[in-house]
Amino acid sequence: MTTAAHAAERVVVIEGVKFEPESVTVARGDTVVWINKDPFPHTATARKVFDSREIAPGASWKLVPKKAGTYEYVCTLHPTIKGTLTVK
Repeated sequence: MTTAAHAAERVVVIEGVKFEPESVTVARGDTVVWINKDPFPHTATARKVFDSREIAPGASWKLVPKKAGTYEYVCTLHPTIKGTLTVK
């Protein structure tokens, strides 16, 4: 298990109506940060797992996953935007 002293931070940029990178792999306890660089709100939502709610333009949202697994997520406001978060 990753301790806070060794935790990493991964950034997912939301820009051009897509998640970049589309797939992210992290260790439990790492921080994943979604940064919205589009001029309108987005979400990062994996049903029943995590939900950022609306991330305003220029804002960000952080998640520290605790449970291993592969989670497909979408922007609920723009469902064609899809990503995958893998937690080891």
